[in-house]
Amino acid sequence: MRALMACWLVAGTGVYGIAAAACENPPAVAIPDGKTSTMQQMLAAQAEVKAYQAAMNQFLACIDSELEAAGELAPEEFKSLMVERHNAAVAEMEGVAAAFNEQIKAYRAANPAPPAAN
Repeated sequence: MRALMACWLVAGTGVYGIAAAACENPPAVAIPDGKTSTMQQMLAAQAEVKAYQAAMNQFLACIDSELEAAGELAPEEFKSLMVERHNAAVAEMEGVAAAFNEQIKAYRAANPAPPAAN
């Protein structure tokens, strides 16, 4: 009987593992050095960061959906894994945004706006 229960537990965890793998974390974007980048490079990076954030929001929605679909009967290991993936994704998004903002500041410091003509 214990062997049968162990098989069911392994099979159930395996199904949840497959569901967890269905949500693909998008790759992080490369942030150019603001001190040496051109305006075009910074604008291109901005577009990449926005696309990354949109993809990451889809990833977070996928994780949340998988966790909700698993329900209360899901193994605690699965729930913990999904929460860890969610938290890691949020931390990564915050890191990418902070790095981009830092490089925007560096770009502005290296390329001050000309004084306004009166």
